[in-house]
Order: sequence, then C-alpha cells, then structure tokens
Amino acid sequence: MTTKPKAKKFRIRTGTLREVSSLAEAEARESVGASEGVQDAAAETPAAPRQLNPLEESVLEGTEDGFPEEGFATAGRRLHEVPVEPVAAPVEPLGDTDIAAIRKEGLTGRQLRMARRLAQKHGLPATSDYDAVRLLRRAGIDPFHRANMLELVSADGAPPPGPARGAGGAVLAQLPQTLPAGAPPPQLPSARVMDAAERARSVMEIQRDIVKRRRRKLALLFTRLAFFVLLPTLVAGYYFYVIATPMYATKSEFVIQKADAGATSGLGSLFAGSGLATSQDSITVQSYLSSRDAMLRLDQDLGFKAHFQQPGIDPLQRLEPGASNEEAYKIYQRNVKIGFDPSEGIVRMEVVAADPGASAAFSEALIRYAEERVDNLTHRLREDQMAGAVESYQEAEAKRAAAQAEVLRLQTDLQVLDPTSESGMVMGQINAFETQLNERRLQLDQLLDNARPNQARVDSVRSEITRLEALVTDLRSKLTDGAGFGSGESLAQISGQLAVAQSDLETRTLLMQQALQQLESARIEANKQTRYLSMGVHPVAPDQPTYPRAFENTILAFLIFSGIYLMISLTASILREQVSG
Repeated sequence: MTTKPKAKKFRIRTGTLREVSSLAEAEARESVGASEGVQDAAAETPAAPRQLNPLEESVLEGTEDGFPEEGFATAGRRLHEVPVEPVAAPVEPLGDTDIAAIRKEGLTGRQLRMARRLAQKHGLPATSDYDAVRLLRRAGIDPFHRANMLELVSADGAPPPGPARGAGGAVLAQLPQTLPAGAPPPQLPSARVMDAAERARSVMEIQRDIVKRRRRKLALLFTRLAFFVLLPTLVAGYYFYVIATPMYATKSEFVIQKADAGATSGLGSLFAGSGLATSQDSITVQSYLSSRDAMLRLDQDLGFKAHFQQPGIDPLQRLEPGASNEEAYKIYQRNVKIGFDPSEGIVRMEVVAADPGASAAFSEALIRYAEERVDNLTHRLREDQMAGAVESYQEAEAKRAAAQAEVLRLQTDLQVLDPTSESGMVMGQINAFETQLNERRLQLDQLLDNARPNQARVDSVRSEITRLEALVTDLRSKLTDGAGFGSGESLAQISGQLAVAQSDLETRTLLMQQALQQLESARIEANKQTRYLSMGVHPVAPDQPTYPRAFENTILAFLIFSGIYLMISLTASILREQVSG
C-alpha cells in the first residue's frame, strides 16, 4: 500500500530566509527540467524563473512570524538566564553535477515521485526529486531496487516500471521508443506550471459553476413547489373565498340522566352521579343520531334531501337531484356532527345547513328523535317488570275473592255466622242447664232423705230433672249430631268447614299482600330505569354564516399539500439513493 509522506514542521528564521528562497527557486527549476527531461532525455532546456507568490515575497521580505528570537519563558526556564541564539539550518550543497547526470538518465515522473517519497521515508532533506535520488544513492540506498519499491507500491499491487539496468546494476539510459502504427500517443505530464492568477481564475470558475448549479437546483425546487404546493393552495383559497356557499351551524348540548335511585350501596354508589352511569345510553343515542335511520326520518319530516338539492349551493356541497340514500347519507355525515364527552357525559351536536332556520329546525328534530330513543331504551324492560308484577297481583286478588265467596256461601248455607261463637253459646247453655240439673238432684236427695217425703214434691223434682237431662242431651246433640240445624250437619262439621274456608281466605289475603308489595317494588324499579334527556344548550339559529372558514382552511390546505410534497420528495430521494447504491 502507498505510504503517505510525512511533512515536518520547520521554524522559519530571518537568517535563513534568503537560503530558503534560493532553494525554492532551485526546486522550481528542477521541476521544470524534470518535465522537459521526460520529453527529451538527451537535451536540457533551462526554465524561465517563475514569479513569486505573495507568501514567498513576505518570506523574502523578512516578515515577523510572531515568535520572539529569545523564545518563550517556561516553568523551568527564564529568559535572562538562558539567552537564545538563532541557529541557521544546515544547507546541504545541491550538487549540480550529480543532479545533471541524474537528469540525463531519463527517469520517468513516477520513478522520481517514488524516489521523493522514499527519501521522505528515510528522513533525507531532499529539495527536489532529482536531489532525492542523489541523496538516496549517497546513503547507499538504491531508490529503484525492487525491495525498496515494493514498500511504496500502490493499492492495486502494480509496481511502477523501473529503468533498464546492465551488468553490475548500472542504470542504462532509456531512449525514446517507437510507437506501433495507430497507437495513441502516451499521456506525458505537462510542463506548464499554473501561476497564482490562473489558479485563482480556476477557483473562481469552479465557484461560478457551483453557484450556477445551486441556482438551477433552487429554480427547479421553486418550480416544483409552485406547481405542487402553491398552485393547489391558490385554487383551494379561491374556492373558500369566492365559490363556497356560506353555511350556518346550530350547536346544542344535552345530557342523558336517569331517575334518582335513592340511597345505593356498593360499587353502584361510586358512579351514581357521574357520566359513566349513562355512558352506554349516551353512546347509543350518538350512534342513532349518526345513522341512516335518523337521516331518513329527518328527510321524511323536514325534507333533508330537498334542502341540500337547492341550486344556490356550490357543486361540492350540493346534492344532485335524484341522488341515492348513500349519497345523501354522505352529506348528512358531513353536516351533522355528533360528539360525546365520556368524562362529563355530555353529547354535543352541530347541525350545518344553508339556511339558519333550517339548521335550527333540523337540530330540534334530532333532539326530539333522541328523546324518543332514550325513552324507548328501557321501555320494554319496564313493561316486562310491570307486566309480571301486575299479573301476579291480579291472580292473587282473584283467588282471595274466591276464598271469601266460599266462606260466605258456607255461612249462608249452614246458617252459622261464626261457628266458634255458636259453639260457645251452646256450651254456655249446657253448662247452665247442667248446674240446674245438679241442684235438682241435690234437692231430690234431700227430699228422699226424709222418712216420710212429700210424694208430690218428689215427683215434681224428678220431672224437672228429667226435663233438664233431656235439654242437655238435645244441646249436646247439636254439637255432635247436627240435630236442630237446617242443613242436618253438626256444629263441629260446620265449624271445621268454616275454619278451612277462613284459613284459605287468610292465605289468599297474605299472598295478595305479597303480590301488592311486588307490584310496588316493580313500579319503583321501573321508575329507576327511566331515562330522560336534559338540555344543557338549546339550539339557537345563528345570524352569521359559520362556514367556510376561508383563512383557516387555506392554511390547512397549504400544510396538507406541503406534507404530501415532502413525503413524496423524501420517498423519491430514498429510492434514488437505494437504486444508485
């Protein structure tokens, strides 16, 4: 691989400025001589001295380089202790005789350059290419030896051609060779040296070319921007300012609420007063107002299609006559905007129309549709709850009435109002008669205890005892055998039948009371399920057009077209880089 030359830093002193200038002139003359020596190795043509550039003139004039002659004071050195004397750099004699002989060898420019690089590698102070060859040979180094040249071979691995050598390693002069017929002339190095003015002129030409290309690219860029961004923006602005039909927007806000459920417990109380409790209903209403069903109903009631088919509306917003429901639905979605705020539970609606009155009418109609939809959300649930409770109550009431009628029938047929009171009354009579019977029996025993009882009185007491016994027996037969009742049934049987009827009546009464409680509970739950729409902002017809917002829409169009152009440009640049890579 090629070893890069290492440049050394020298300190220029005033005592050696003239010597450096003479060395520079000698190097320039040698460079010119080397170029001519390649073209004609046999003859040596002296070169005219070139003009010095401003830097060389400043060196010759002895311009101060900024470094003091006595040096700088450092940490371990003082100026008054160690005086510094200027030391002139040793100048090696040029050896004009040796250089002239080397020039006559006919070395190529490549060989001379490699010799110069080899000299720099070995640290030889060569002032020119020929001087480098001279110094290398004086140091015992053959600059054109294969081993030395391999060290400086180029990256492609092709060693530079060396001069022909004879016996003993003597370098032979390379004479001009004849070229085959039709072969192109060799590319020889030019002997022309570029001065400062020509170099400045070349730099200015390069700068002008760069400026020209930049201007051309800027012109193309502005042309593309004007065609793809500015022109569409102007068209959009012209439409918004001149052609677009003024539209009026009516805004309204409402919230869906539920009946007060009273004191709730558990997790239900956390969301009872927030918008999350009715968020599902609000989303349902929002979906309904944005549906085709609401659009068709609005068209049927207020003529939504006919309003947007008016000829005064611009073509981009007008609905063509005989348009389908899908086309009308697109216009509906663009002019009816429904939004829902889940944090507050507020439904916001904006209705846009070409007339402020029509806009307010459309908004009120949609709010009315929303109220009906909210009421119908829980209507079936409430009906199902109430229907079951009412049916249970009616059935319990009918059965209680039947039980009560059965009790009344038994009382009527058996001619007993209350078996318990009847039984008590009979038992009271039996007890009273039995008391009298016991007294008469005691009286009879007293009469019979006499030695000579009164027979008439004894017979009277005995007959009274007989009657009392017969009466008690009759009363007891009413309780057990049913004697004395028109139905022929005993009081015990009548009491049992009436007790069963009374128990059935009490059971039916209790069931009816429970059904009534369930009915009331169902009515309360149905009231809890009731939803109603509460207006926060009522629709009011505007007196000035709301749309189009010409300035905002024009700026938005500019940003959109700019973004599209930037995206396409970046994509094209990336693809171009990938393809070229």
